[in-house]
Amino acid sequence: MAYDHKLKLSVVIVNYNVKYFLEQCLSSAYKAIRTLAHDYYPFCAEVWVVDNNSTDGSLDMVREKFPEVHIIANTQNKGFSFANNQAIQQNDSEYVLLLNPDTVVAEDTFSKILKFMDVHPDAGGLGVKMVDGSGNFLPESKRGLPTPGVALYKVTGLSKLFPKTRLFGRYHLGFLDKNKTHEVDVLAGAAMLLRRAALNKSGILDEDFFMYGEDIDLSYRITKAGFKNYYFPDATIIHYKGESTKKSSINYVFVFYRAMVIFARKHFATKNANLFAFLINIAIYLRAGLAIFSRFIARLLLPIFDGVVLYGAMLLLVVYWERTIKYVHGGKYPSDLTHIFIPLYIGCWILGLFFAKGYQKPYQLRKLIAGAFLGTLVISIIYAFLDERYRYSRAIIVLGGVIAAIAFSINRLILTLIKNKGKYIFDSGAYKKTVICGTPQEASRVIRLLDKADVKYNNIGIVSPNENEAGNFLGSFRDLEKVIRIYKINEVIFCAKDLSFNQIIASMERMSRSNVEFKIVPEGSDFIIGSNSKNKAGDYYARSEESLAIDKKDSRLNKRVLDIAFCLFLLISLPLNIWFIRNPMSYINNLFRVLSGKNSWVGYSVKSDELPNIRKGILSPSDELNINDLDPKTKSRLDYLYARDYTIYKDLSVIFSSFSKMGKPIE
Repeated sequence: MAYDHKLKLSVVIVNYNVKYFLEQCLSSAYKAIRTLAHDYYPFCAEVWVVDNNSTDGSLDMVREKFPEVHIIANTQNKGFSFANNQAIQQNDSEYVLLLNPDTVVAEDTFSKILKFMDVHPDAGGLGVKMVDGSGNFLPESKRGLPTPGVALYKVTGLSKLFPKTRLFGRYHLGFLDKNKTHEVDVLAGAAMLLRRAALNKSGILDEDFFMYGEDIDLSYRITKAGFKNYYFPDATIIHYKGESTKKSSINYVFVFYRAMVIFARKHFATKNANLFAFLINIAIYLRAGLAIFSRFIARLLLPIFDGVVLYGAMLLLVVYWERTIKYVHGGKYPSDLTHIFIPLYIGCWILGLFFAKGYQKPYQLRKLIAGAFLGTLVISIIYAFLDERYRYSRAIIVLGGVIAAIAFSINRLILTLIKNKGKYIFDSGAYKKTVICGTPQEASRVIRLLDKADVKYNNIGIVSPNENEAGNFLGSFRDLEKVIRIYKINEVIFCAKDLSFNQIIASMERMSRSNVEFKIVPEGSDFIIGSNSKNKAGDYYARSEESLAIDKKDSRLNKRVLDIAFCLFLLISLPLNIWFIRNPMSYINNLFRVLSGKNSWVGYSVKSDELPNIRKGILSPSDELNINDLDPKTKSRLDYLYARDYTIYKDLSVIFSSFSKMGKPIE
């Protein structure tokens, strides 16, 4: 067979700070290339990695583990289109596959898609069936052209309400069978196979699209050049993030829909493009405002529910207490207790629950009890400073704390039973029931990785990667679904050394509705990679020193809430607490600096480029020790431990042990 090109396929991967995903992607790609070599050797395939100035060691990993990869190391991020074009222009393969780093391809993926293209010379581009990290089908695998009508149905939400109708469902082509091959308008940029001949006629990616929209534009130009785009479901890949992840971001709303405007101005008549741009801009602000409002309301619903239930329970407690204990012979508590103080108590309990992470899933009983206890502690402290007239009953406060813990638990029990149809009450969260699919050797390596990552898990056992069960296994790979049901498994970890990606992907698809989390351990890798749902950007287990708690979004939010709440408390009690401060004037200045967001109560001891950036602190972890001659190395180590294991309790510990130092002048 004669070829006009040196190579059959060039795989182009644009990377930015996702080393752990990239390693797995490359591992799966080279397995697919080895399968492809049987059909096209020696005219096979190559891989290009274009790195947009990553800082996570991605390129070092590629050079060490995949030395055959062609690397383009950019010193600045000029966008997805620019980076892909760099690699496209530096190779002359018959086909180019644009592949996201957060994807996993099966061993036969490249072979299947190239054979399809070879027997369909009219095909300029090809998209495959994509599933997320939980095995759920991603609708962006097949899409229609975003004409003004299609785009309007999408931004107004009509396409989501009626996804399978031909009128409203044209954006994701929901009326087309996801398991059959179809001619489509638009290919997904996450996995986009392009014929070189089509690129030569249509042109490469338009660099006016920094991110999003470039795949729509190129797909349209391919059809304008006389070729067709196909959706090909016989090849299935994992795409961890998925478009649905981006939808939750307000930034996505602005960037994506403005990309649509660029597309419209480029390809539609001026009159239609202007109307389209006007409608889209209105929709952008409506969607962004709705997203902010819905998030706000969603976060308030459970606290409001807690407050209403707790208020009703506290009213019953007050009535019972005054009739059987306090005012047996007549009388009752002043109305201030039920109208003012009980709501304030409830506010403290709910705030305590927030700090104890009782509003984060999975709901855990210990967090609910801790939240109620923390709220009761705060109420008791404030109670001690109140005038005698307003000290109604310590017993009501203590019993209220117990009732709060019970009410919080019952509320979450009800919500969990409703959501999960009674399958389970509380997710133990701290200890997931885990099975490992692989040989005993690989399973032992996975366990060591989990232990190093300080992950709390309950390893139920090993599932044999072979069809026939042997040795001390829970069952064979074909029995995996049965094993999950019997042992009520929460998490499955696949060993890629012992199982093919074909097997893993097929298994995930079959069990996509089982509420089980899936993770994969690439061969020879130190990462355990997965994604609990398509609405998350992916998660992974790595060595504990690479995972810093302070870099998490909820940690930063909790830290800022603590700063503000503590400032307000200190300002209210200023006449009392200022006598314990060494430098009162600086202390007052610090109060307002923290309240305005210029500083935090606790920050690092020394400046570091290796730790996540946080606000400069009034205090630091080293202040807690009350040792004046600590060397910089020790201070840095304390900062690292503070960042790695951060909780608000660490801030509180530093504050209370170093309270007199809170008037330190800011340098």
